[in-house]
Amino acid sequence: MHDKQRDETMSVNEPMTLPDGFFQPFAAAADLIAAENSHTSGVYPKRGLAIVRGRGARLWDADGREYIDCVGGQGSANLGHAHPLVTAAITAQAATLISCTEIFHNDQRAAYAGELTTLLPDGLSRLFLCNSGAEAIEGAFKFARLLTGRSQIIATVRGFHGRTMGALSATYEPKYREPFAPLVPGFQHVPYDRLDELAAAVDSNTAAVILEPIQGEGGVRVPSPGYLAGAAQICREHGALLIVDEVQTGFGRTGTMFAVEQSGVIPDIMVLAKSIAAGLPMGAIAIHERFGPLPPASHGSTFGGGPLVCAAARATLLALTHTDLVPQAAAKGHALRQRLAGFQLAKVREVRGQGLLIGIELKERVQPYLVALMERGVLALPAGPNVLRLLPPLVIDTVDLETVADTIKAVLGGV
Repeated sequence: MHDKQRDETMSVNEPMTLPDGFFQPFAAAADLIAAENSHTSGVYPKRGLAIVRGRGARLWDADGREYIDCVGGQGSANLGHAHPLVTAAITAQAATLISCTEIFHNDQRAAYAGELTTLLPDGLSRLFLCNSGAEAIEGAFKFARLLTGRSQIIATVRGFHGRTMGALSATYEPKYREPFAPLVPGFQHVPYDRLDELAAAVDSNTAAVILEPIQGEGGVRVPSPGYLAGAAQICREHGALLIVDEVQTGFGRTGTMFAVEQSGVIPDIMVLAKSIAAGLPMGAIAIHERFGPLPPASHGSTFGGGPLVCAAARATLLALTHTDLVPQAAAKGHALRQRLAGFQLAKVREVRGQGLLIGIELKERVQPYLVALMERGVLALPAGPNVLRLLPPLVIDTVDLETVADTIKAVLGGV
């Protein structure tokens, strides 16, 4: 080996430092946007905004402009941005151990499993940890088929459960589904919040019924009282499993730790993700204890349950259980809905939601108003073609929520 080659090989093990400018790689927002656009897959309809920093319920773009965040990482930022408790947990764990697959035991994973299951509905004591909501949905379908020996999955009209092939088969929106047909067989859709339609569909071949306690992407639709309990009863009568998709509604979003608590229903399987680890990619499938441990090697995940995300998830639970953020979400959401409804705007058909999951149904398409809100410093989401969706971090203060409401009033009122 030449001396130069030997020196280069030895230098790999020497301490390295990040180069100057590592956290400021672009001089201008336009350069950043152009660089990303030149390599992006194209599947995301990006807004012309480059977000580079966040704290609490505020975001800043590359030009230094400040925004009130009602996108909330599409529901993954319940604790807001750069939460100090989560930041401390990530920093400490990153310097200790980042990767440890589930073929080994791990301290952070074991601690998190115990802490999470004490907060879940009674009996949901077995966890499969993964990396996203769609991945958790896929696993839930596999487990339902494995546990029942049946193949049929019943989902709902306007339901959204993800974009991977199994999750997409349960998702209703044709524009998401049709380009990828044929999808996974054995899926059927029935109207949401219609127990008669659900009862007619469930039979001896039904492995599971999957429901969102509140439909998010489908328009922020809150079901009638008794709907989830009635669905659970129908499943029990036919030996089918009830899967509750709490990907968007979990971890305090609706004013309780999990939305299903408000119905008193205990699912057979519950799916969690988004804010589970305060924005790091993580998902979980909670399985009722009566099913016992699943057969070895029946499922798996390389990155699922890694120490870094488990540390972040533990800090998330600590922040949610040792503060009043969750009950505050109920109070803040109620006040915001009342304020919005009180404006009696001609373009608004209905204001609905639970906690800080809020939908404003318009009488026209929502997209122009999302742009107008962004121009006025408020970031929001659609929920279908004509519903304005608000998912602010639970840490948002009432002054910011009043500003959001007043800005929506100005935009929808045409001022």
